[in-house]
Amino acid sequence: MTPYYYIIAALAAVIVIMILWQWRHQRLLSLRAQLMREALRNHDFSFRLPTDGLLAGERDLQSALNDTGLEVSRLLARNEVESWQKLTRILTHEIMNATTPITCISQAYMSSPAVKGTPLEEGIRAIHDTCASLNVFVDSYRKITQLQKAVITDVSLKPFFGGMSAMYADLRFCCNIEDDVTIRADENMLRQVMANLTKNAVEAGAHRMDISLRQQDDHTDILVSNDGCPMKPEVAREVFVPFFTTKKSGSGIGLPLSRQMMMAQDGDLSLAERPVPSYSTTFILTLQTYTK
Repeated sequence: MTPYYYIIAALAAVIVIMILWQWRHQRLLSLRAQLMREALRNHDFSFRLPTDGLLAGERDLQSALNDTGLEVSRLLARNEVESWQKLTRILTHEIMNATTPITCISQAYMSSPAVKGTPLEEGIRAIHDTCASLNVFVDSYRKITQLQKAVITDVSLKPFFGGMSAMYADLRFCCNIEDDVTIRADENMLRQVMANLTKNAVEAGAHRMDISLRQQDDHTDILVSNDGCPMKPEVAREVFVPFFTTKKSGSGIGLPLSRQMMMAQDGDLSLAERPVPSYSTTFILTLQTYTK
């Protein structure tokens, strides 16, 4: 056989390998497209597909799509919060407008000599006390629409969560955070968010809480997990809806208010679709970060 034959055979083999590689590569790209389409169909905009095995341009495109999905998720959450704020503001305003005159009028009647000591006094007092209780109830929900502006500072996570664990001696905290991790946040708001999540975990019968990090290029996800009773799917879908609660004495503003506090810090609060292994529930606190 001539040397040209070997050259032609080698070129043919290279072409066949390239065709097979290209065919397999295109199949993998199609699978990625199907996964992303399915995530969008299920309103899961927080999808992040790996960039391993992609060409440079494809890797950049996948990274951009991952970031776009995250931004869409944040925008939807922010729009939802703003809608609830507007609705709550309108409802509380209208209720206060209706109950305030009733409270004043009933107070005036109770002070009248013509009513004092008569059977009317008991009924008017009941009306007055009911309106006063309703005003207190409505006023508590104004917190959702009157959140103060965040004061952003550098917060070192290791001592921050060390202080949190000292406040809850009945819970066993597992804090998997390096000493040099610092985030940009309002420390008081972040502490209130953690207090709400811890309180909910205790009420769900939790004995252990786990704090871990998932760092990205421009932000850090703080994973807060507990081993309490798992949420039912129908409850998980509504946890950030204001006034929704499964507790007899719950107000339904703890988690919505916590989410607003995170958004006030250019972050977010979400419920993980799949909790950290060995735990039943995981919340994700997203904040800007840098490492010293």
